[in-house]
Amino acid sequence: MRRIEKRMQGWKFTGPDGVRSAVSLPHTWNGKDGQDGGNDYYRGKCVYDCLIDKPDYTEEECVYLQFHGVNASADIILNNKNVYHHDGGYATFRVNVTDVLQEKNTLVVEVDNGSNDCVYPQKADFTFYGGIYRDVEFLIVNKAHFDLDYYGGCGIKYETEIPEEEECAAKIEVDAYLNDLAQKMEAEVMITLYDAGGEEVISKKAIRAQEKITGAEVMWAVLSLNTVHLWDGLKDPYLYTLKAQLIKDHEVLDEVSLNCGIRSFHFSPKEGFFLNGRSYPLHGVSRHQDFKEIGNAISRNRMDYDMELIKEVGANTIRLAHYQHDQYFYDLCDKHGMIVWAEIPYISEHMPKGRENTFSQMKELIVQNHHHPCIVTWGISNEITISGRKHRADMLDNHKKLQELCREMDPKRPTTLACFAMCHPFHPVSKITDLVGWNLYLGWYIPGLFLNDWWISFYHKIYPNRCLCYSEYGAEGMPNLHSSKPRRGDNTEEYQCKYHEFMLECFQRHPYMWATYVWNMFDFAADARNQGGEPGMNHKGLVTFDRKIKKDSFYLYKAYWTKEPFVYLAGKRYEYRAGEKTEITVYTNQREVTLYHNGKKIETKTGEYVFRFRLSMEEENYVEVRSGECVDKAVIYKTEQEPMEYKLKKGNSANWM
Repeated sequence: MRRIEKRMQGWKFTGPDGVRSAVSLPHTWNGKDGQDGGNDYYRGKCVYDCLIDKPDYTEEECVYLQFHGVNASADIILNNKNVYHHDGGYATFRVNVTDVLQEKNTLVVEVDNGSNDCVYPQKADFTFYGGIYRDVEFLIVNKAHFDLDYYGGCGIKYETEIPEEEECAAKIEVDAYLNDLAQKMEAEVMITLYDAGGEEVISKKAIRAQEKITGAEVMWAVLSLNTVHLWDGLKDPYLYTLKAQLIKDHEVLDEVSLNCGIRSFHFSPKEGFFLNGRSYPLHGVSRHQDFKEIGNAISRNRMDYDMELIKEVGANTIRLAHYQHDQYFYDLCDKHGMIVWAEIPYISEHMPKGRENTFSQMKELIVQNHHHPCIVTWGISNEITISGRKHRADMLDNHKKLQELCREMDPKRPTTLACFAMCHPFHPVSKITDLVGWNLYLGWYIPGLFLNDWWISFYHKIYPNRCLCYSEYGAEGMPNLHSSKPRRGDNTEEYQCKYHEFMLECFQRHPYMWATYVWNMFDFAADARNQGGEPGMNHKGLVTFDRKIKKDSFYLYKAYWTKEPFVYLAGKRYEYRAGEKTEITVYTNQREVTLYHNGKKIETKTGEYVFRFRLSMEEENYVEVRSGECVDKAVIYKTEQEPMEYKLKKGNSANWM
């Protein structure tokens, strides 16, 4: 049976300064210089090395060395032999090292996140952290096993279907790919489905067949279910377990288990997204995977906490931008019922020499994540027209080839892409994929919040049969910056709220959009930026980079998207205010709010989501808001002049472009 031996300790790291020091994995060398601004973080080659004992395995077994994330290019050198080269920083890759292993082994990994013209990403609004930032393992498996040599996959693929006819409630069609030895041995394959409690539902022996698309020989089985428990998003993310066993002479040689969620979905240009036959409007957030001072080298505990916060705000969909995320996070999305847009880092500008890399990264994304019920669309590219007309013909052809590849590999999931704000609605690249999204910051980078309504209506009118979404929208918001008269570009927490208040109302006026994605759930590092008084950061998150502060706009979305009663008094950090009167803003999912000032009841209002009160200030103002059992409080001080720290300091300001 296959087993895992992790190799996370005992590593030495030689950085750009030539100093060799002890580190443990996960690790990045850009945890600090990639987050402090200046666009000068080290991009180049660094070296990891370690001494590893030979793993314990028998003559009937083989050993794979498996990496789950090395950014961006990696050369794997075992006992002075180059055993593998991989380009692409976000997917799993592995190599069979059985014949190279000794009793004592020297493993060297040369990692390069330097600039080039053939590996994506090279230009984008986030830091390209170098390092071995996910798990490294020995995977020990019988020499006869499910195929492990195809784009980091596990050797099993399945499709689910809910037939319209009454012959059964659901079907699961399974393809199992065997390595050469397993095929020659004529080993059997048994496919078994287990319910969420671990009880067997159905089991079937696979037969030899040809894969529909490539014609390759596979072991094939169809499981027909008379009753089915659907994977139903946040409401009921029910997961079966699909197990494939490779058997010879009654002995199980290899075994693979996968999440299995059975659901149907479709997209309508006039009515949005449907899950299991019912309307299921998608409102969500985008996520980058980095964290303060540790970059991409994050733990599972941090991923768990990210999911907790995303669930708390009430999102039902996540755009996992702009690359393949950790397999563990896709598992979390399965478990918690999140609908996912998954994508590759084909971003910002087309590189003619990088075409093959877009294909290999897309194959890795689909092969490694095909089984996740959470994923409903494959993202082909993001803001690819930033470079203008440069290499336009080659870029368009590359998109068409990627579209063909995705439809061939996974005909049941549509494709999408995110268009640059300055990409006009008639641009040919926007018509290649099945769905389309736009990254629009009208009201932030461009004045005029009203333009959002105009743009959405205009696009829907000229392309009524195209499924449209907002793949990005947002505004910078700094918890330390405040204003009673917030305006575009001031980076205050109040303007971020004003912006998002408008956007949420706007989206309600256009229910045919298939999804909307806030940019971003969390602040993230972009070393080329210098905005908001904190260089190296993109501050559009609803939550700060260290996850310690939920900005006021977080609670605005919580008011719109959740049902568990709460009331939130915005502006707590806007503690010192000038003037005789001030405005009190409350976000809640309740229909009635009462304001109390210094112990006295002032006013009760009815409405929804956003409540505003005008308050005559005293020197000290103890403000309390109530709605049923829900209570929130703040203290506001009247001042002659508001602190200078509330204002954005003038000086150098740089966007990443």
